[in-house]
Amino acid sequence: MKNSLVHFFNSNLSGDKAIWALVALLAVFSFIPVYSASSNLAYLNGGNGSTISYLIKHFVHLFMGFIIIFAVHKIPYKYFRGISILLLPVTIILLVFTLLKGTTIDGAYASRWITIPVFNMSFQTSSFAAVVLMVYVARYLSKIASKKITFKETIWPLWVPVLTIVGLIFPANFSTAAIIFCMVLLLAYLGGYPLKYCGYILGTTVVIASLFILTSKAFPGLLPNRVDTWTSRIENFISDDVQQEQYQVEKAKIAIATGGLTGKGVGKSVQRNFLPQSSSDFIYAIIIEETGLIGGFFVLLLYLFILLRIAIIFTKRDSIYAKLLVAAVGLPIVFQAFINIGVAVNLFPVTGQTLPLVSSGGSSIWMTCVGIGIILSVSSKSNEDYSEKELQYKDEEQENPLDVLSQTI
Repeated sequence: MKNSLVHFFNSNLSGDKAIWALVALLAVFSFIPVYSASSNLAYLNGGNGSTISYLIKHFVHLFMGFIIIFAVHKIPYKYFRGISILLLPVTIILLVFTLLKGTTIDGAYASRWITIPVFNMSFQTSSFAAVVLMVYVARYLSKIASKKITFKETIWPLWVPVLTIVGLIFPANFSTAAIIFCMVLLLAYLGGYPLKYCGYILGTTVVIASLFILTSKAFPGLLPNRVDTWTSRIENFISDDVQQEQYQVEKAKIAIATGGLTGKGVGKSVQRNFLPQSSSDFIYAIIIEETGLIGGFFVLLLYLFILLRIAIIFTKRDSIYAKLLVAAVGLPIVFQAFINIGVAVNLFPVTGQTLPLVSSGGSSIWMTCVGIGIILSVSSKSNEDYSEKELQYKDEEQENPLDVLSQTI
């Protein structure tokens, strides 16, 4: 039986085995804090206090996530070039629809989700947009890597899509827009894009964002609550005064302070009853309260190992596109984890970013799994052999339509 299972996994799960193991560890570990932290949600809106439904929901999200990983990691990574181009206009349409007709969840002050009627579920389009955009940027940067370019010729194919998507996310989700933009700049740097050009676009973006904020301040009815929410979070972060907006931060501090080295024990968190986002945004605080600094360090270590494996895959691949692709989808996952942890320990202002693969929430888990699947596809030995063969005989082989589309756009 044991040999059969080993044979099944070896024959069906390709790619970096360490990534598979790390993702599985995070997923299994996540059931403990999610089950415990969701107890306060179980009493909201007339609930009966049962957390089983939240545990089942989280299990379904993770189960679907692993199906996504399996399906995506079977796709040769070269096909993501064309897929990203095809999905880019779809992404823009979804973001426009979300901005105009989206819904709010869990007290968010802006429309970030759309409802899928067939499945009666909510989906956060910004998570989807982030993956599509990063893959698209990796494709374009690999295309111009060996060329001498001017800033002007990169404006339309690179920065117009980037600023359009970031601009559509920005009004409703400042932190996600900022993270995506920073990741694009980091990817551009890794791809050899001239630093002075990055400076041009950074300065332009700062000016546009400043004008947007000033306009919103001058006309408060334009985007009610959003700019005030951003500024209050920053002001509360640098201030020692305990105000209503800092409520969750203070409760997270108490959770971490009382956790000690070994924690209070699984299921014995007190602050979960006072943290509205205890199962998502502030789940790391609950992890430390229940499992102590040992548990918190264990989770941090898992993300650091994922970062290490991403770096190893990056250095091993010869293809520029493969390198940039693994960085494009891998670095945002780790960066988001560090942001979530930093907010919980009060290193950063509140951002609303979840802890990848650990926090509850379908959209975040699924899009993280798409990224993991792409990383595994890049690291797959079969794809590596095929990629090298393709480079050697690319003039003799018939090109895939998606590759033709990627090269012509």
